[in-house]
Amino acid sequence: MNTIESVTDRKKMIKVVLGSYAGALMEWYDFFIYGTASALIFNKLFFPQVDALLGTILAFATFGVGFLARPLGGIVFGHYGDKIGRKKILIITIIIMGGGTFLIGLLPTYDQIGIAAPIILTILRILQGIGLGGEYGGAALITIEHAPRGQRGFWGSLPQSATSAGILVATGVFALCTRLPEADLLSWGWRIPFMLSSVLLIIGVFIRSNVPETPEFEKMKAKKKNVNVPLIELFKKYPKNILIAFGARLAETVSSNIFNAFCIAYISTQLGMPKNDALTGILLASVIGLFVCPLYGYLSDKIGRRPIYMAGAAFLVIFAFPFFYFINMRDITILWVAIILGYNLGPTLMFSVQSVFFSELVGTQVRYSGLSIAYQGSAIVGGFTPLIATALLARDGGQPWYVAGYLCLIAFISLICAYLAVETFRQDVSETEEAQEQDI
Repeated sequence: MNTIESVTDRKKMIKVVLGSYAGALMEWYDFFIYGTASALIFNKLFFPQVDALLGTILAFATFGVGFLARPLGGIVFGHYGDKIGRKKILIITIIIMGGGTFLIGLLPTYDQIGIAAPIILTILRILQGIGLGGEYGGAALITIEHAPRGQRGFWGSLPQSATSAGILVATGVFALCTRLPEADLLSWGWRIPFMLSSVLLIIGVFIRSNVPETPEFEKMKAKKKNVNVPLIELFKKYPKNILIAFGARLAETVSSNIFNAFCIAYISTQLGMPKNDALTGILLASVIGLFVCPLYGYLSDKIGRRPIYMAGAAFLVIFAFPFFYFINMRDITILWVAIILGYNLGPTLMFSVQSVFFSELVGTQVRYSGLSIAYQGSAIVGGFTPLIATALLARDGGQPWYVAGYLCLIAFISLICAYLAVETFRQDVSETEEAQEQDI
């Protein structure tokens, strides 16, 4: 490849990554501001008739409902993403997600409309979940299927770092809002993060409208290799790989929600530390995550996806109990270090290679459906993790050791699943199948 072609291809990849990144940033921003609001204020706004702990559990229940809706979004939009293309579906999902978030910012509270408030909140949360359920697979594939074969890990990790950026922006906006007087925060301040989503939505739709369809999908379409029902073909042809991906994903989704939503609630409510102590720790971890995520992706192009993924799961097995031991010291510096280590050596390490690793485990014809099902199906467990963790906390008399044990067990399951997966960084499933067809 000459220099001009190399520069042209790099410019094209940057444009593709920006389209994927902009939408992913908005999607994750939307989802994380809901988790933060659930941890800090939704118990007071939508469940004021119960005590603080039960109110937090109910708020986290509505948080988990969004994760229940994600597999539905993954199934529906994964089907059409494999049938009509990645790009069209990505524009639809970002509108659904952004619209649901903006409407939450306009929602009356329990004191204003009574029981209708938490009911409508739950419906809008479901809308968020459907949008994100269809978003993830397409956002990942639009980059991965454009990337040069030997650089998929690196380019695929860049949209993944939008998760850290989403946490960073969401936590930062909420950290500023929590500086308002309590009365102002509960009356109108909490609405600001949700309504700001409309700005990200407009930017995301504009950028994505100018991103081309992926070469791999166009190649498959030209050869008329589309399948009628991708979901059926997926489970018929790749049942083992989907189950392995599902199990491997569990540690990332569970740990993410423990280190974010549950951790905020635990530190501020149970330990009695200022809200901003936890939020600042997550902000610092997210800033570092922006830089280490592409580094992990780059390493996966050199040494493989499995070693990177297994390292993240193994770290969580080892660090689950020490993490809570450290934050229980109530020392702000130790707290921040624990969150930074937990977040960047656990879920970020796995998440950085997750999309490319899982997508390479199935064929192009069912890749959108496969990535969506593996990712969104296990997200149900992750979505209810703050609820499960809060219930375990109550059962353990306010101590976090049952929660640590839960995290350790889930991480061990993911470690085993990642070990059982095939390595894909040199040749993925589609390439293996093509090679076999040529031999025949």
